[in-house]
Amino acid sequence: MTQDPTRLADAYWQYRLETSPTQALMLGDHRFDALHEEASREAEDRHIARLEEFAGAAEAIDPAGLSADERVTVETLAETARAEADHLAARLAEVAVNHVIGPQAMLPVMVPQLPITEPEHAAALEEKYRGVGRMFGELSERIREGVAGGRAPIDLHCDRTVAWLDAILDSAVEEDPYLKVRVPEAFSEADAAAWKERLAAIVAGVIRPGLRRFRDVIADEARPVARSVEAPGLCTLPGGEEAYAAAVRRYVTLDMDPVDVHRIGLEQVERLAEEYRALGSSVMGTTDLPQIMSALRDDPDLHFSDGPAVVAASEAALAKARAAMGSWFGRLPEADCVVAETADGPIAFYYPPAEDGTRPGTFFVNTSDPANWGTFQIESMAFHEGIPGHHLQIAISQELEGVPDFRRHILVSAYAEGWGLYTERLADEMGLYRSDLDRFGMLWGDSMRSCRLVVDTGVHALGWSRRQAIDFMIENSPMAVGQVEAEIDRYIGMAGQALSYMLGRLEVDRLRTAAETAMGERFDIKGFHDVVLGSGTVTLGTLGRLVGEWGGF
Repeated sequence: MTQDPTRLADAYWQYRLETSPTQALMLGDHRFDALHEEASREAEDRHIARLEEFAGAAEAIDPAGLSADERVTVETLAETARAEADHLAARLAEVAVNHVIGPQAMLPVMVPQLPITEPEHAAALEEKYRGVGRMFGELSERIREGVAGGRAPIDLHCDRTVAWLDAILDSAVEEDPYLKVRVPEAFSEADAAAWKERLAAIVAGVIRPGLRRFRDVIADEARPVARSVEAPGLCTLPGGEEAYAAAVRRYVTLDMDPVDVHRIGLEQVERLAEEYRALGSSVMGTTDLPQIMSALRDDPDLHFSDGPAVVAASEAALAKARAAMGSWFGRLPEADCVVAETADGPIAFYYPPAEDGTRPGTFFVNTSDPANWGTFQIESMAFHEGIPGHHLQIAISQELEGVPDFRRHILVSAYAEGWGLYTERLADEMGLYRSDLDRFGMLWGDSMRSCRLVVDTGVHALGWSRRQAIDFMIENSPMAVGQVEAEIDRYIGMAGQALSYMLGRLEVDRLRTAAETAMGERFDIKGFHDVVLGSGTVTLGTLGRLVGEWGGF
């Protein structure tokens, strides 16, 4: 394989697009529109081998002869490819039954966002949908492989996934979420109707049979031998300790002992308790922590009752942040960020702008149940998902010139989510929160991410039960019970990912403090932010090196 960093990076990115055709489509690359991701053991074996090949090629390059930017490229490629290969080698697809984050739940959320703008895109989608049906058949075989090897999914997750699938399979095909796709503007009404009819036939004849097979394997083969929800962690599986270590490395990009992470989480939770009491005293007239948590969780006066109000508050928050950016950032994206209302998907999420400028970055707010939104949550969520959070990080990355494409587009969870969480506190420094009540949203977000350090390691390394994890999070955060239950089920099914938010934030905080100490009066907040955001996506190790070189420490 080539030893030239630029050619290696280009080959790596092309490989990632070919093997992640849905991501390519979402980025506006339509070369692979007719393809869908593979999930077979054979495909996974090929993918692991190819990633190891890319990682080995990058690791073999002598950094002494590289430019500064080439060194970033080689480090990022080597670490991301190696970490992903090691994570895949744990074969967690064999136990991947999850009603919250399983593909049966996440794919329908993505369908309305697919950029099907031209007739040829619509034609290719028909073939892609056949691939969706094939993928669910492959996932079924992966579950069978796990059962045969003494590895099974969680009983509760099996039950709830089967119930979800039954509801879809029993519904009318005309109401299927796979038909809620964008229609090309060039289509006449007759064209659109004929296309939707063909898609409906594929849904009925290919996708739903794949879902049925997936459902039957879970219900009839996995459920009878499923692991108890009382012991849902990876530590209960053969090779589970190694699997969790690989997951932590992939999502955090630092080598960290789960016991140390657990301790850090407990320390963060304790610090937050004091902040809650201080704010509670000024806003609610009490320092009683359970009373403060209960009010934030249950007081109807602190929650929205209609969707338009959620959208309006989000837009107001983004407007404030947008106006303040010039004082805190040297580099700003050309693409704007807007708010959009949705009834599908997570409570809030960000969708990047189109590279050709035809679509701004979008902060989506789910208003299907407005009462899920605390009035105090909107500002911190808008700052995290929009400005100055994910929008600045992602849009700036996309607009960088002379940077390999993979660094502009790949996701390193600890870098992206660490930045998003950092900006919730940064917004407080910037004076963006309207009131002390709104600052509770910042603490709410910190509580969720700090509790994640405790419960993710608790479940997967220390053997906690689902109930134990739920109880800890309810006691130590103002999150609603239903939100907590969904979060815990997500952590069970996606081990390690939840650690990336707070650990990434703490690393950005550490690097900023080190730079401020080393530089003294020379420290410039704009310069710091430009260094953090100016190289595209990087691992935390590389970020530390870049900031250290800038700050002289």
